[in-house]
Amino acid sequence: MSTPLARLKPNPYPGKLIAVEGVDGSGKSTQLYLLKRWLEQSGAKVFFTEWNSSVLVSSATKKAKKRHLLSPATFCLIHATDLADRYERQIQPLLQAGYLVLADRYVFTALARDVARGMDRRFVREIYDFAVMPDITLFFSAPLEVALTRILEGRPELKYFEAGMDLGLHADPTESFKIFQGMIHQEYQKLAKEMDFVVINSDRPVDEMQPEVRTIVRTRIPLEKFKSRQAAQRRPSINY
Repeated sequence: MSTPLARLKPNPYPGKLIAVEGVDGSGKSTQLYLLKRWLEQSGAKVFFTEWNSSVLVSSATKKAKKRHLLSPATFCLIHATDLADRYERQIQPLLQAGYLVLADRYVFTALARDVARGMDRRFVREIYDFAVMPDITLFFSAPLEVALTRILEGRPELKYFEAGMDLGLHADPTESFKIFQGMIHQEYQKLAKEMDFVVINSDRPVDEMQPEVRTIVRTRIPLEKFKSRQAAQRRPSINY
């Protein structure tokens, strides 16, 4: 009998962790940016971190991507190193210090992408066992056609790995994107049930989603506890 897959440990720190997840083009980054600005304007202590941003590996990763050198296993280990570095240097210390930490992609990105690329599900879980469970994980779910349109509105073509071209799914980048991102979306759906994601329909205008995001956050987190001393003294007029 196989043993259950490892789950992330609960967050034991005074700070709170909010993560956003979704396929490329789902709109998650825009919504997290707007949430960050809203929290900052209210005087909350906020820290933002994003996927693949560790100075330890980001430069090497960019070079390897340009030359199409990354295998699924290399991708998996590089991203694990990225998060482990940011977790040790930024995420955990700021949670301990009582901050609201906003993560644009977290462990679940690896659990979805790496498994879609053929990595063993149990192996991927185990290399991220150092991380705590977010207090809120917002999963932005959008049809692949919508996600694709949003990406191509911002740049002329899809990126090689973004479209899953390294997997040989289809010769056409657009079709490969649909197949690969569809595989990732299926993994996200499995995770959503297991990890209690808050699923948000992101096939909507930006200004329709943001009020929903704010309501979820202020309902689940006592935001008054995260205001800086100076902000509390100023008593900002922004209403929760």
